[in-house]
Amino acid sequence: MIQLGKFEKYLIEEFFDDYRSGAMSRQTFTRRVAFITGSMTAASAAMLLVGCTPEEVPRGTDPMPAPVPSSSGSAAGSAPAGGSPAGAVPGAKSPLSVPEGAAGLTTAVIRFPAGGTGISGYLARPEHGGPGPAVLICHENRGLTPHIQDVARRFAKAGYAALAPDLLSREGGTAGMDPDAVPGALTKAGARRHVADFAAGFDYLNAQGFVDHGRIAMNGFCFGGGITWQAATALPGLKATSAFYGPAPDLDKLSAIKAAVFGVYAELDQRITGAMPALRDALAGTSVRHELKVYPGVDHAFHNDTGERYNQEQATAAWNDTLAWFGRYV
Repeated sequence: MIQLGKFEKYLIEEFFDDYRSGAMSRQTFTRRVAFITGSMTAASAAMLLVGCTPEEVPRGTDPMPAPVPSSSGSAAGSAPAGGSPAGAVPGAKSPLSVPEGAAGLTTAVIRFPAGGTGISGYLARPEHGGPGPAVLICHENRGLTPHIQDVARRFAKAGYAALAPDLLSREGGTAGMDPDAVPGALTKAGARRHVADFAAGFDYLNAQGFVDHGRIAMNGFCFGGGITWQAATALPGLKATSAFYGPAPDLDKLSAIKAAVFGVYAELDQRITGAMPALRDALAGTSVRHELKVYPGVDHAFHNDTGERYNQEQATAAWNDTLAWFGRYV
């Protein structure tokens, strides 16, 4: 029987939800699962595990889908698929959005060393002023997209030096990849590599003159929320984290967390929110400073204003709560 890791299972279930809701085509669903599992035979078995009917599963003898180079860079995969819950405004732009070139900010694509190679990242920070706090940002399963760069600028506007690494730098970078292959490449690389890259990003920020030494937080969304939880258990230097609807870490590792952790959950996202009470109860048995908050009437990925599940009211509330949490603990 096929064995799925934490993040493989998480992503396949997410894509299955999108497929069943009509927000993702069968072809796209099949391609993404095949890239994650490595073969069509394994993809078929995985699709049955998450609830596909035998009629929905492709024949195991079908060939692996050929890569399709992205013609529009990282934006091609930036919008999370999903139906529109009540209150969602498809295509709406967040009032929090900060355009490239905004006054008072400086942005750049930088590289920092990690594991014997160079990792590319998008850095946004206030243009003037003394050393201040910093935040690491973990992108969604679509890689480093324009939306995540916008999030970095939002943090910069709030006074942070914000670094969003491209976790597929070793594979040539998000922008040059087939969007359907990106989730599989991220899961193949493994959470341990991603956490190590964030440890290197932490060291990079901590060495910069514009960062107040040690005052570093971390934020992530969906897949990136899961990596943020993993990083919280492994990087004792983090002051605070904010994980948006990401899978929890192993509960027996929670006592290693030194950061103040904030979890963002969506009321309608039962796949993730349904597992939250166990995490809440486990955290209550530790000395970890924490808050897990469920936002009403919204579904998975409600913060991302490039997707159809975006909800302006609750996205703004979650963002302001994150800033307040970081302001208290960073």
